[in-house]
Amino acid sequence: MARAFNALGTIRELTGSDAALHRDHLHRLDPQGRRERFNGVADDRFITAYSTRCFAGRTRVFAWVDRGGEVRGSAELHPPCASEPADIAFSVEPEFRNLGIGTRLFEAVMAAARYSRFPELRITSTAGNRAMRALARKFGARFTAEGGEITGLVAIASEPALAEPRHHGEADTLAPA
Repeated sequence: MARAFNALGTIRELTGSDAALHRDHLHRLDPQGRRERFNGVADDRFITAYSTRCFAGRTRVFAWVDRGGEVRGSAELHPPCASEPADIAFSVEPEFRNLGIGTRLFEAVMAAARYSRFPELRITSTAGNRAMRALARKFGARFTAEGGEITGLVAIASEPALAEPRHHGEADTLAPA
């Protein structure tokens, strides 16, 4: 995948040699960021094992890497299993949020999913993770809610297109599971 540049950092796909950068990024997430990313409590040991698994299989990991070489945001594309859709997951460190990094990472994941001919992507988050829902909605996610968890499905079009923008004041709408 070609690298995307801006003045502050680069979006690129990580390889196995970058696994420690990914792990360190996940370790730097604050407690709320960890809960939102992993849908629950995640200690350092869990995160280390999780990051290792991301590079052991067919998962693709994309990252926003700052000029100092540190991963400050990441997106994972986990391939589909049986009849389940491909899963995606995102994280951005607190001081790097609201800079458009999540959108750029989502675009990278969508391009990779389109190339792999995945028909749709699934994203799961806690009910309180409004930022994740807003990001996924930009890409046309349809949401369902069950318990304290929200699941969004994003159809992969053959050509990239963003969803219609929301109007100011439009409320989140969730369909029951």
